[in-house]
Amino acid sequence: MAKTLKDDITKPLLETEASKPITKTEVTFIPKLTPQMEAYLKRKAAQTKPKVAKKTSAPTVEKESTATAADAKLAKAGKRSSKTTKEVAEKEAKEVRKTQIKKAKKDEVVKPKQKQKPHVKKYSKNQEAGRALIESDKKYGLKDAIDLLYKVSKVKFDASAELHVALNIDPRQADQMVRANTSLPFGTGKPIRVAVITTDELVASAKQAGADIVDADSIIKDIMNEKFDFDVLIVSPDRMAEVGKLAKALGPKGLMPSPKNGTVTADPAKSVDEFKKGKVEIKNDANGIVHLAFGKLSFKPEALYGNAKAAIKALSSAKPSGVKGVFIRSMYVSASMSPSIQLDNNEAVKEAREVKKSISTSAPQAAKVAKEPQSKSAQ
Repeated sequence: MAKTLKDDITKPLLETEASKPITKTEVTFIPKLTPQMEAYLKRKAAQTKPKVAKKTSAPTVEKESTATAADAKLAKAGKRSSKTTKEVAEKEAKEVRKTQIKKAKKDEVVKPKQKQKPHVKKYSKNQEAGRALIESDKKYGLKDAIDLLYKVSKVKFDASAELHVALNIDPRQADQMVRANTSLPFGTGKPIRVAVITTDELVASAKQAGADIVDADSIIKDIMNEKFDFDVLIVSPDRMAEVGKLAKALGPKGLMPSPKNGTVTADPAKSVDEFKKGKVEIKNDANGIVHLAFGKLSFKPEALYGNAKAAIKALSSAKPSGVKGVFIRSMYVSASMSPSIQLDNNEAVKEAREVKKSISTSAPQAAKVAKEPQSKSAQ
């Protein structure tokens, strides 16, 4: 009974003490331990003691250097797994290839770069024949250039005669914009349909002047349905409130009436007569260049010459207040799909400002001259 009682008392004590970290100080303060308990506690204390590294002889410098060199490759990888060793091998192979490529480039003979052939624009036979008639270094007078247009043009349709003028302006400045109107004495050569929206009292006079459409309600209805059966829209000031609501449809088409170009006027009959006779608007584009068609090659040379003079005169007198010095940089005349002919600026302006009785003919006579087709010999 005594043995069993002693075991029952000491067993829980041993279990609690074994679970705690035991030090030498704790062992000394345990009262009346049995030899078995002392042996158990000594074993536990021996297990918790830090291991002291065995003293070895210092390795040689050669061994250290080889070890560090071998382990340097895998310093970043950590453990020497198969994946890390494969990555290291790929990097080494890549570096070897780079060095080989650099060495090969150095050994190669540097070949001279081939000069690119200049881009030469190719022209058709007709264009080359037309260009052969023009002296590139020469600046022509207005009359000589118009006479040469008939020889240069080789197209099979009724080509338009065009005037292109480069101006010394800055299109971004509001005080340097060019806006002008002029009436070509011999017409434009194109049929122009004119629509008029005005009061009932002025409808009869507009119709008599040559207006094609005068029914205001039908015109407004067609514009709302995006039907534009006219080239010019003339409106009287008292009807602009109705037309202003259609600005989104008319603006993109360039048909919005404006007092600047004479399409908003209290006298619609006069404006209709001017547009029918050949009134054109002169304005510069975003690059400061004016493009204007002043007739057809089916006109006689005198008719084209008169129209060109009227256009150049109107342009030269429309110099904006913000432009200082030279206004016209260069002028060219050309026909559709034909080479251009450079004009002498001073001479062309001087010719345009001269007034001749032969050019200032009446309207019916001018229309007859414009409608007469050009002979084949002149073309």
